[in-house]
Amino acid sequence: MFVVMRTFTVKKGYADQAAERFSRRGPAHAFEGFVDSSVMVKRGKRQDEHDEVVVMIRWRSEEDWKNWEKSPEHIEGHRQNRGKTPPDYVIGSVHAHYDVKAVNGPARKES
Repeated sequence: MFVVMRTFTVKKGYADQAAERFSRRGPAHAFEGFVDSSVMVKRGKRQDEHDEVVVMIRWRSEEDWKNWEKSPEHIEGHRQNRGKTPPDYVIGSVHAHYDVKAVNGPARKES
């Protein structure tokens, strides 16, 4: 399994708005090899200067993700957004990729 993580730093008080935006379904959700996506909001302290939203997209393999990246649907989405500025509440973002080495589900009780 292969994971793409995007961590967005947003202005204080905008985490829910950002999470809603990143929770919308798009063409990737129907693409071959897409497993699932999760949108998470960091629990912070009131004195934190900003909020954080993490988008985690799981793919069956890195090859599936690469196929998505070069797909006409993905390219068209970027073409449509070319020249648009991100929402003013987004301060910055970090993009990272991970190879999943282990996934553990709940332990089963012996009967």
